[in-house]
Amino acid sequence: MKKFKSILLLLVGMFLTLPTFAQSTDIEWVNNLQKMDSSELTLLIILAVVLGVIVLLLILMIYLMSFMVSVFKQDSPELASKPSWWAEFKQKYIVGKMKPVGGKEEKEMMLDHSYDGIVELDNHMPPWLVSVFYITIAFAVVYFTYYSVLGLGKTQIEEYEQELTLAAIQIEEYKSKQLSMIDENSVVFDNSGPAITAGKKIYDANCAACHAADGGGGVGPNMTDEYWIHGGSIKDIFTVVKYGVIEKGMIPWQDQLSPEEMQQVSSYILTLQGTTPANPKAPEGEKYVPAIEEPLDALTEDEIEMVPEEDQ
Repeated sequence: MKKFKSILLLLVGMFLTLPTFAQSTDIEWVNNLQKMDSSELTLLIILAVVLGVIVLLLILMIYLMSFMVSVFKQDSPELASKPSWWAEFKQKYIVGKMKPVGGKEEKEMMLDHSYDGIVELDNHMPPWLVSVFYITIAFAVVYFTYYSVLGLGKTQIEEYEQELTLAAIQIEEYKSKQLSMIDENSVVFDNSGPAITAGKKIYDANCAACHAADGGGGVGPNMTDEYWIHGGSIKDIFTVVKYGVIEKGMIPWQDQLSPEEMQQVSSYILTLQGTTPANPKAPEGEKYVPAIEEPLDALTEDEIEMVPEEDQ
């Protein structure tokens, strides 16, 4: 009785720790268990209890049958000589009835060939192996008919092509998600043909009125020289396009253009550098010199032990 109580307390404790266990694991059934409401959880517990009772009853029935058989065998010598149901089942479906080795039966089972004096006996295949062999034959016939004759199932090539299609869709979804997340910190200069073409269309439709179609400037500053009021990097240009400069009449475009479109038009503006517009506006702001990033593996003066020239 004490042992039974200990097992019951252990099961209750495991059940109560499931919510804590689910916080640090991704097991699907635990998460689904947490999502159940009280009525569903109660029904699940009742079903689990009923199933447990059925299993216990089956175990008890097997135990009682074994006990009764042992009692009957003690009372009846004839019944004791008979093999048990498990022995009969094993002989009929698993190992089969083996012929006795030795004497006349063994000589009849011997094959003509031998290996280094070892003679092979012509024993039958175990029944379980014969059953597996017949099952494989039936499976092969059904498989061939389903896939090759009727053409109902997808072949491996068709499944592969379907997976490629799904992968392509997922890649496009990932790209669209990444493009929608572009901001002034993650923007990059995209000099691909489609991006520059799209950027030019956006520029002609929205920016040419103030900065001229060739980027030479008008109400807005010149885009073709090296001088910039708010910086000349792709991040600086993207920031101005996105948030605008209200005090100078530059409106923010973040509500009218998508992050991808703002990156495209910013990239196109950078391609105007060094071109010769018809009527260029005078330079404004400061000359922008791109920063040159040092290699990550560059050595410092202390590391290379530089010595002043006068000390050499």
